[in-house]
Amino acid sequence: MRSAVFKFLYLILLCASVHAQTYPTKAIRLLVPQGAGGGNDTMARLIAQKLTVPLKQQVAVDNRPGAGGMIAADLASKAPPDGYTLLLANVATMAIIPNVQKKPPYDPLRDFEPISLLAQAPLLVVVHPSLPVKSMKDLIALAKAKPGLVNYASNGIGSSTHLATELFVMMAGIKLTHVPYKGLSPALTDVLSGQVPLMFSSAVAMLPHVKTGRLRAIGITSAKRAASLPDIPTVAEAAGLKDYEAGSWYGLAAPAGTPRAIIDLLNRETVLAMKAPDVIERLNFEGVNAAPTTPEEFGAFIRKEYGRIGKVIRASDAKFE
Repeated sequence: MRSAVFKFLYLILLCASVHAQTYPTKAIRLLVPQGAGGGNDTMARLIAQKLTVPLKQQVAVDNRPGAGGMIAADLASKAPPDGYTLLLANVATMAIIPNVQKKPPYDPLRDFEPISLLAQAPLLVVVHPSLPVKSMKDLIALAKAKPGLVNYASNGIGSSTHLATELFVMMAGIKLTHVPYKGLSPALTDVLSGQVPLMFSSAVAMLPHVKTGRLRAIGITSAKRAASLPDIPTVAEAAGLKDYEAGSWYGLAAPAGTPRAIIDLLNRETVLAMKAPDVIERLNFEGVNAAPTTPEEFGAFIRKEYGRIGKVIRASDAKFE
């Protein structure tokens, strides 16, 4: 009986090994949790193009927007674990949705095999010139002097811009009033007009207005200063908030049970792609930092983000729906 079990396990491992050695033999689908355009789609198409050449099979981008990214993540979690369906994982699918939904249709820590983190996109903290604030410490002082009277805009409840601000509020021990919008465009319109004087938002969206003087940048949410924006201090250093870090990020994941040999192959080619000079140059231009990892490092990163975002959501006064 014991030898039969060992034989069965050996056959499973042998089949997985043979499959991995011939993989891929057909096109690979990359599910993207947002529609065409925007950071997720841009990142997906960039990595798909880079992987298509070494894998000798097309990596096809499949945009599946809806439910904040839950539709794409759910599809990926239930796909066959054969390496032919991948997910462009992000902070929403892996950390926000599972903490907000009462009964999420997937478990980010159980239902996926991490492949690699791709890149991190820090947010810029910008204020309208009418707000008497020229630094993060000025902002904290003003908020403490006038609790709840300083409004901030976000892309919507549960968005990365919302949660980055709430993390800052929690760590700084202040009170700001949240004004959620349905997306970046209407939020940016009101921030530019000064109707809402503060926002944590993507660097690529804010920089043109910072350069023209219509907005003032007082901090960046990454752990280190961005190479493309060396004069803008991090929130952690400018506000004296040790370990503050927030923003968007992108990664690759496969359904749980995908053979390790396939994960290793995809990781190896992904890391090479993300270290290519042309990729780094393009990402830096958009205020995004390439950050490829091992599968284990990406798994640890997801667990950390899941726990950190959950803590912010539970501590926030906002109602998540």
